[in-house]
Parts: sequence; structure tokens; C-alpha cells
Amino acid sequence: MRHVPFFRWVLTAGFALFACSVGLYATEPDAGLPATRQIDLAVVHEKADGTCRVRWTDPYAKKTREGPYHCDVGRSDLLKAPNYGDSRGYGWASGFMFTEGPDRGDLYDVDAGSEEDLSASDTLLLLGVLLILTGLVGGNLRALPRVLGVEARLVRRAIRLAEAAGWASEDHARAVDAVRDAGRRGELGAVPDPDLVRALWVLREAGPQARAVAATARKFAARLRPLLEKAAPAAGLSHRLRAGPAARAEAEAAVAELRRLLADAERHGLRERFAQTSVDLLRGQDADRAALAAGADFEQDPEAYRRLLEDLAPLEPAARSEPSRRRRRRR
Repeated sequence: MRHVPFFRWVLTAGFALFACSVGLYATEPDAGLPATRQIDLAVVHEKADGTCRVRWTDPYAKKTREGPYHCDVGRSDLLKAPNYGDSRGYGWASGFMFTEGPDRGDLYDVDAGSEEDLSASDTLLLLGVLLILTGLVGGNLRALPRVLGVEARLVRRAIRLAEAAGWASEDHARAVDAVRDAGRRGELGAVPDPDLVRALWVLREAGPQARAVAATARKFAARLRPLLEKAAPAAGLSHRLRAGPAARAEAEAAVAELRRLLADAERHGLRERFAQTSVDLLRGQDADRAALAAGADFEQDPEAYRRLLEDLAPLEPAARSEPSRRRRRRR
């Protein structure tokens, strides 16, 4: 099933509404606070909750007016009656009076004004912010399972094991092929062919367990390669985020199988055995030194060389694993 970027569209819609709100604020000069100025108020009567009755001078009507107001409850007691030094026994408060429009001269009650209906720009702003938060939070929550499925370290361990298995299999196949090639050109007679003796010496130095290790390496490499391909989305965060639901499900199953194979390989020390077998099979690269060692060893036990050659003769050509991307330097 293809991934549908739902929260990405929610986030886009949120930014669009936010931009519309900003545009309305810019084109509506009356969208801000009304034109007012601060004036002194004589508090005629005041309740504990801040409900007051006040008097003020209306310069536009040129008279003293009286009406209800919401006084600041937290102002100092010295400004309240009877502590305030007003000859009439009133308290003092500060308020705002409209200076423009049909309400000019009336008091602007800040608390009452805050309860007015929201404008279109305010509504768009709130909806835009809500959608932006939904898109950000929802998108991150949706991506969380993909982020948690990253098993880069385990995949790297599996890659190293596959490389070691491939090298051991390739090196053993190369050593066996060298014996066959040399056997077609010479034999182990009274004057044995030095290339054949050297090729057999490499296998004798690796020991009889080299064949079993190489067979195990071929099996492990054949099992690990398809699993590593399926586990590719778990190899890193970027791969995981780009993968679809089906690929992530396959990756999780492949990672579980890789974990089991790695545990089995670690329990039997397979990676170390693969590496050691490769080292033992590479001894013949120094041709001069290997020829001297092989000649001396052949003189001590020529029958062992003949038996090894007979054992290799009926074998099918060793299966070579696919060349790995990176080959370690020959030692």
C-alpha cells in the first residue's frame, strides 16, 4: 500500500490559513484595538470582585457621566475608598475612553471587550495554528514506528559476516582450482610438479577442517544475501523513511532472521573461523617461500599429498560465492 502523506497536507492547510489570517490583519485597519485614551475615574462604589460604578468627565459631551465598570482588584488599597483622599469619599481608578466612532466618550471596558466575538482573521489564525500543531505532532508520531525500526548496527554485523563467509568460500574454491590446474599439467611422480606440490601444501596447511568451514561459509553466504537485500530499509534512518509499509514489514522479518543467524554464528564462532580459514588458504601467495616449505613437507610425507590429491579428484568444482563489493587486502 502506497504511503499517503496525510499530515503533510494538514500542515500545508494550516500554513495556508495562517497566511490568510495575516493577510486579513494587514487589510483590516480596524482589526486592532479601538482608538482610546487613558483617563482618571472616580470610583463611586466598588465590590470585592471588581465590579464598580464610576464617574468620569466626557470632553465630547462636555459633562460628567456615571456608569458601570470593571476596576482593577489588585490595585493598592490606598486608591480605594475610604483610604483615598477624595473629599467626596470616592476611590480612584484608571480607565480608557473611546476617542473615535459612535461610542466616542464612552468607557472601553477591557474585560468586556475580551469577550467579544472573534473576527474572521482571529478565527483563521486559531484554525491555522491548530492544523499546524496537528500536522507536526501527527506526522512525527506517524514517523516514529519507521524511526524505531532502524537496526543499522545489526545490519552492519550481518554484512561483515556475509563478507567473511564469502571470502572463506572464495579462497577455498581458489585453492582447490589451483590443485586441479596444476594436476592437469604435472603429477606426483618420482619428480613431482612443484606447482602441484605447492597447491596441495596450501590445503594441507589449512587443515582438513577448511573444507567443512568453506561449505558452511557457502551456506551462510547464500542465506545472508537475500536477507540483507530485504533488510535494506533497516540499514539507516534515510532508507527507513523512504521505504513503504510493505518494504518495512519485510525488513522487520528479515532483521528478525538476521538476528537469529548472527546469534547462531556468534555461538559457534563462525566469523573467526571464516577469517582464520581465509588466512590459512592465502599462505601460498608468497610463491618462493611456499615452494620451499612445500618441498620440505612433501619429502617428509609424500603419501599424504597423494591421498589429498585423490580426495580432491572426484569432487565437483567448488561453488564460488558472488564477489563482494569490498575485498580486504591480501595478507
